[in-house]
Amino acid sequence: MNVLLVYAHPEPRSLNGAIRDFTLERLRQAGHTVQLSDLYAMQWKATLDAADNLDHQAGARFDPSLDSRHAFEHGRQSEDIAAEQRKLLWADAVILQFPLWWFSMPAILKGWVERVYAYGFAYGVGEHSDARWGDRYGEGTLAGKRAMLIVTAGGWESHYSPRGINGPIDDILFPIHHGILYYPGFDVLPPYVVYRTGRVDAARFVTIQDELGQRLDRLGTTPPIPFRRQNGGDYAIPQLTLRDDLAPGRTGFGVHVAGVHEARPRTASALGADAVAAP
Repeated sequence: MNVLLVYAHPEPRSLNGAIRDFTLERLRQAGHTVQLSDLYAMQWKATLDAADNLDHQAGARFDPSLDSRHAFEHGRQSEDIAAEQRKLLWADAVILQFPLWWFSMPAILKGWVERVYAYGFAYGVGEHSDARWGDRYGEGTLAGKRAMLIVTAGGWESHYSPRGINGPIDDILFPIHHGILYYPGFDVLPPYVVYRTGRVDAARFVTIQDELGQRLDRLGTTPPIPFRRQNGGDYAIPQLTLRDDLAPGRTGFGVHVAGVHEARPRTASALGADAVAAP
């Protein structure tokens, strides 16, 4: 497979740096072709602004969506954006690797999403009608490709358990899994999360290599999270609310995962996450 690793950590000698190097080596040894977007090393511009549209006129009002659409449709995006879009189109699988900072991805990675996910590329595609509401949530430009998160977390796994103080890891990562990856069409795999990063010694790193190595070896075969397709009949259109007969009486992120919450309480997640600044 063609695999794109989008990596966001400022220190190459960190635990994240070691995991990045292991991931690249393991994928290449397995015969995959790999590209790396190391955002800090690239000095990636995180802010979406008028300069991203090469046709934007000085002094004109900047409209993020409309400027993005014009630039994408007319081939007038800044080259760094266009280059990352080419990588996404090339890839069969995309891995986002980052430390969980303040319950989300680092700002530089969020800026990569905001700029690369242009109008007409990752959103604003497909027809809007009484039967469909655009090509998204299971459809879209990136449909048929796989995506996975590698996340490091400073907190304990129990802190991110279903009753943990930080909230379940599935809920914390839902905006990324469902909103950033599934929205433009990716099949989203369960994440690989490393906890208590400040306590990782040589012996534990061997365990991480073994666990992550197995996940990477199954990158093409692991069943994705069964998110519901927007246009598959589970949602009323154009209201885009879940049908009353699906997960009746339930609310929250979990109802958008097919089959899991139809007739029984939410089960404990097998995975966990992080807190503020992780190594």
